[in-house]
Amino acid sequence: TLFRSFFVIIASFSDPSAVAGGDVWILPKGFTLDGYKELFRHKEIWIGYKNTIVYTVVGTLVGLVVNVTAAYSLSRKDLVGRKFFTILFVFTMFFNGGLIPTFLTIKDFHLYDSFLVMVLPFSVSIFNIIVARTFFQNNIPSDLYDAARIDGCGNLYYFYKIVLPLSKAIIAVIGLWTAVGMWNSYFNALIYLKDSSRYPLQLILRNILITNNLQMSFGSGEAMQVALRLSNLMRYSVIIVSTVPIMCFYPFVQKHFNQGVMIGAVKE
Repeated sequence: TLFRSFFVIIASFSDPSAVAGGDVWILPKGFTLDGYKELFRHKEIWIGYKNTIVYTVVGTLVGLVVNVTAAYSLSRKDLVGRKFFTILFVFTMFFNGGLIPTFLTIKDFHLYDSFLVMVLPFSVSIFNIIVARTFFQNNIPSDLYDAARIDGCGNLYYFYKIVLPLSKAIIAVIGLWTAVGMWNSYFNALIYLKDSSRYPLQLILRNILITNNLQMSFGSGEAMQVALRLSNLMRYSVIIVSTVPIMCFYPFVQKHFNQGVMIGAVKE
């Protein structure tokens, strides 16, 4: 995996013919920045960056609030109807209303072509809720709550002042999963956004590649060869542009990642 990532980086700076011929291994061959120059020639890419960063930050915060609080509620044995709510949540992992009913629901709530449609309707992740619930059940002793109650601690205060500080590992993991999902998301924008000024980065990069391929298909002779070369370069450049920012976020949660995944993966 590490070599594949490294290969994509050096391939984005190499001549496409050298990449296709298998001449690129450790260092770029025929060093060029044409792929990045062509990609950043499109001014809308900066709009996409801004939108994606906002969607990712806000969407991750909303996802953490929704999923962590729901998971904690389901982990409490004194929750009335706990098994029923758990079955109800799990049921949605296997069955859903489908694209058309979801689209109609979003339109009825006046979320279509708005900022909120990217961060609110799809913020609930049942998988994250189950993982976080298992973490709370296995790592937050019930005796701790009893001791807090004796000292006059209420449910909300106990959750925010005691449970959350002890749950940094699982919060970091869920936050990372949610952020990566938000950063890479393009399908929801494709379906529910009409205004191009609200497009996320992934959708704009997709449109740039499609436009470039169309131009290549209508070209001929030398112009077609130039367009083909740029198209091959841009494919690698798009991968770098779209993944490097989110990869820079990973080191900040790495120390919590393995612990959170392993603990939250233990099922009842």
